[in-house]
Amino acid sequence: MAHVTTYMGFTIPHLLRSASRLCPAHSALVVLRHSASCYCTVNGTIQSKRKMDHLERTANNFRQEVISQAKVCGITKESETVKRLRLAIANKDFTFKAGQWVDFFIPGVSVIGGFSMCSSPGLLEREGVLELAVKYTDHPPARWIHTECTLDSEVALRVGADLHRYQESKGNGYKMGTVKLYYSAKNTNELLFKKNILGLMNAFPGKIACRFHVTQQSSPICEELRPHVTEGRISEKDLEKHISKDTLWYICGPPPMIESISKLLYNSGIPRNCVFFEKWW
Repeated sequence: MAHVTTYMGFTIPHLLRSASRLCPAHSALVVLRHSASCYCTVNGTIQSKRKMDHLERTANNFRQEVISQAKVCGITKESETVKRLRLAIANKDFTFKAGQWVDFFIPGVSVIGGFSMCSSPGLLEREGVLELAVKYTDHPPARWIHTECTLDSEVALRVGADLHRYQESKGNGYKMGTVKLYYSAKNTNELLFKKNILGLMNAFPGKIACRFHVTQQSSPICEELRPHVTEGRISEKDLEKHISKDTLWYICGPPPMIESISKLLYNSGIPRNCVFFEKWW
């Protein structure tokens, strides 16, 4: 798909404060075993008297100097609550790596958003675009995406959290272990990117596995997905089989879910330095 190379300019908002992370659309727990490298930056018990904004919370994270203008070239309704934005990037020097996020600048909105890319760096290299999946909330950037954003809307992006620096400091001896994903949502319609996940499972048998959990399923589950679905929340019984000294745990979801799962793991004897989560709130 060709992308537009001519863009109308606008002033990047200079007020870089009062932004908060978008709570993720779903709950997910990733279990990595054996030689899996640890790239998350936050772990421990959540204790805060007030909500830190996005820029405060990520102030010590590396950011690229490039702030690139971008134009919305596609909007897809992934579910009743999530929209996927396809963004054509104006600056050819703009790059990112898997696992990174962007500061999201919106003209006329002083609050700065922070969203993870849901597309691969390869798509940016091939087509000059990247994609974001954003759940609706009252957070101003998320609300703008769901209520005001249209095709050809202009925004700006800056990449943060350069994981390459961590890799460089540890050398190049990384060897992939095995990955088990527990992915929980209200129903299968809200299990975003499930086809992509099934594709990875088929491409890497024995290395990547996933168990989908649904908590309010009311319609029949399709045949392709049915073998991988469990009705009910992620439980202690689901996790106990993976508890070992070689296991790293990555948790993403709303604060109560993260608190519950992390406490369960600590009570099972998992060291705190093996449990990681992102503060998306």
